[in-house]
Amino acid sequence: MSVVLRAQLFLFLISLSSRTGLSRHIEDNEAADGFYSLLNLDQKRESEDFIFRRPLRCLDMLATDGSFTFVASRPQLACAAFIIAEPSEVISLELSDVNIDCSAGDFIKMFDGWVLKGEKFPSRQDHQLPLNQRYTDYCSSSTAPGASSRSSQNVAMIFFRIHSPDSGFTLTVKKLHNPFPCNIMSQSPEGSFTMVMPHQRRNCSFSIIYPVEIRLTDLSLGQAISNELSPQRQVWTGCSGSGDYVELLGGNGVDTSMMFPIADLCFSLSGLAQMKIGCDNSVVRLVSSGNYINRVSFQYRLLEQRELPKTRENALDNLCSVE
Repeated sequence: MSVVLRAQLFLFLISLSSRTGLSRHIEDNEAADGFYSLLNLDQKRESEDFIFRRPLRCLDMLATDGSFTFVASRPQLACAAFIIAEPSEVISLELSDVNIDCSAGDFIKMFDGWVLKGEKFPSRQDHQLPLNQRYTDYCSSSTAPGASSRSSQNVAMIFFRIHSPDSGFTLTVKKLHNPFPCNIMSQSPEGSFTMVMPHQRRNCSFSIIYPVEIRLTDLSLGQAISNELSPQRQVWTGCSGSGDYVELLGGNGVDTSMMFPIADLCFSLSGLAQMKIGCDNSVVRLVSSGNYINRVSFQYRLLEQRELPKTRENALDNLCSVE
């Protein structure tokens, strides 16, 4: 992930968190410090064996392996760090040197996914674990004085609240290879990807938190009807009953179950289907029955300002209006 894109994503998360009140206790200078520190991350790495270390901020974005230490200078009551890896990686989190007072209301919680505006990614429908098992609470962990967590996808998160100055902890982040990525948050507004689901009853989403044009370049589903994409054929029809299909979603949150279905496709194609989605979040979602090996390949690019939909009264565009 490039330094510029990492900084853009961090600022985007700040804008989202500000709508929920997460940043009410975070002063502007801390957010600015976090932004500028991102620009220097790559300069501080010296070798593959070097353990990257830096302070952790109350609102932070982590995109590299390393050791991150938080020490409260004053009460910090609403803090969070977003961790993101490459699409083909999962994230290991480990706490150490923890010095907090759980009995006084302090806490540290790790989450398998992201929470933004009260919505969770991946959604309940797309994650294999029930919601309560996706949280690791240090204060209720049987492994104290340390706790660890491993994500199911390329994003994870940590929440913490600390009342006393000089209290804190160290978070160690490691990224591990994932041979079958599922439920991915894209680091970039442009690129290409292939999702494969081999004989598993599971839903996988590729989420792009930008308005983009998505081009499906190849689709292989279990119940294939056609090998060619015909311009005369009605592609964008209801496919939920087929058990194996791809859908495009748009919305201004991250929970795919709360997003608007833009289009769906339930037969194999070798050609090109494309759509522009002018939302804060654009998603390609592969739904699999578990009976087949399903695969979808696609490309995506950021929409230019002139391509964004104009807001009209009583129009679907209003669902994804850009302010």
